[in-house]
Amino acid sequence: MARYLILIYGDEKQWDAMTPDEWERHGAAHGAFVAAAGPANLGGAQLQPASTATSLRAGDGGPVPTDGPFVETKEVLGGYYLIEAPDLDAAIALASRLPEVAASHSGVEIRPIVERN
Repeated sequence: MARYLILIYGDEKQWDAMTPDEWERHGAAHGAFVAAAGPANLGGAQLQPASTATSLRAGDGGPVPTDGPFVETKEVLGGYYLIEAPDLDAAIALASRLPEVAASHSGVEIRPIVERN
């Protein structure tokens, strides 16, 4: 069984503009995803806003921390799930259930995990 990281990207302004009812429906859709995934869901979390990120890069005296995400873009990483699936097609089928896939301002990226013994 392979492991995949599902990265959830979206426009923070659109997420910030969501009403409490929209957030409730959004949370219910994530609950449905988690229920559908069952034990294939190995974990996940919603992330704090990108403005809270700290990036580290090499400097003359060692790593240099800077405020903000590693790359600034309109769409930011908003959360993730780590799942197990027999293959990429199964991972795509499961990830397709996430509400971000149906929204016009967000989407998901599926990345296989490198397995080393």
